Amino acid sequence: MSIIVSATMELDARHAQRLIEEARPLIEASLAEPGCLAYTWALNPLHPGRIEVFELWTDEAALAYHFSLPNYTEMRTHLRSAGEIKSTSRKYRCDRDEPIYDPSGTPRADFSINTTDA
Repeated sequence: MSIIVSATMELDARHAQRLIEEARPLIEASLAEPGCLAYTWALNPLHPGRIEVFELWTDEAALAYHFSLPNYTEMRTHLRSAGEIKSTSRKYRCDRDEPIYDPSGTPRADFSINTTDA
């Protein structure tokens, strides 16, 4: 099982790039944590002032550990430096994953590929 965290933050577009650049040490610290498989912040090119966050964790214990560390707390403080932010964040527990493309190269939305063959 893995856990995906997806978040969207809407803020004053004048602060978005700065916010990501200054958060780099905190992002890098999160990436170095045990159980962190991905931790990415990106500006949405179609919506100025929108930051999209994607995280992938090996399990609940790894995510709980992340929440207990200073870089998590410091990130929350850092975000407040941009003024008002509207945000949504969700976590998803994933019990199965498969490649998008089946052995014939066809993209599949269903989960029917035998993962031992793919």
